[in-house]
Amino acid sequence: MSRRFTVGVSHDFVAADRPTSWGDIGLAELTAAGVDWHFLPPDDGELDPDREDCYDAVLFAAPAITARTVSGSRPPRLLARFGVGLDEVDLAACTRAGVGVTITPDGARRPVAAAALALILAASHNLVAKDRIVRDGRWEDRARFMGRGLAGRRVGAFGLGNVAVELFRLLAPFGTENLATDPMRTAEQAAELDVRLVSLPELMAQSDVVVITAALTAQTRRAVDAAMLELVRPETVLINVARGPIVDTDALVDALASGRLGAAGLDVTDPEPLPPGHPLLSLPNVTLAPHSLAWTDEMALGNGRSAIRAILAVRDGRAPTYLANRDVLEHHRLRRLRREEAS
Repeated sequence: MSRRFTVGVSHDFVAADRPTSWGDIGLAELTAAGVDWHFLPPDDGELDPDREDCYDAVLFAAPAITARTVSGSRPPRLLARFGVGLDEVDLAACTRAGVGVTITPDGARRPVAAAALALILAASHNLVAKDRIVRDGRWEDRARFMGRGLAGRRVGAFGLGNVAVELFRLLAPFGTENLATDPMRTAEQAAELDVRLVSLPELMAQSDVVVITAALTAQTRRAVDAAMLELVRPETVLINVARGPIVDTDALVDALASGRLGAAGLDVTDPEPLPPGHPLLSLPNVTLAPHSLAWTDEMALGNGRSAIRAILAVRDGRAPTYLANRDVLEHHRLRRLRREEAS
């Protein structure tokens, strides 16, 4: 009798009063599929090879994946990331060890796009300032913070991936003109999405709203720097739902404080969390969220089901759809997946 497929679930999902810390993430689907799964013991921020070597796959969210994580004698064949960010994952080490890594863009796409739209509307309507007016009893100040509508405005996406495409779908009723910069897209591909492809400087100079949705890479780190922020107009709104280090924080603070940039809506910052007394915390034209604005029941179940689909694909000998390191299919541990994918 063959051994049952086993899955470890990282300890950051453990919760005393709910199915997991995220609520329902679809773990019952693993049980229904005949998969043995167990929560891993607490970690110190990094998955421990001594604790996950006995599993065929690991579903994880917060822990880092380092070369040490996959250095054991029998690392999992799959590490299924609950989310899309891989800045804490040593992808090259996983590939060398024959460990596939998947992400869940299908689960995160709509919630992150909705979070971006929420920040666009909050910043454009001066929601934080108006909330403070009510709380402080300054009703007479309510006319001082006129908002700006979106109809006919230019919205520029830094990164034309799944989230940006979904955001433009959500913006369709507002009648916006859509721009994007993305080296992985052609002008023809963008045009099919009713998006005009431009360079980053053009995006910064022409957009009424700039939305950062790109992945954090060596090329995008601090790409929105002082020089880029010099190009914006005083009414421009900057939204970041990607990663904080894509924006030079000191340059951002200077642009907001001087009035060169109209407003910002930030679900992510650099550093994160912001230390007490940080200038971003006191600027009146900044709307902040703790890197969790997209965290909804929709995202939890969507990410969980996407990760579970990847796990079950590997169990059944198929290459998962959202494999971040497709080169790993050349490794002897996963070659069977590649043959079945090609058949």
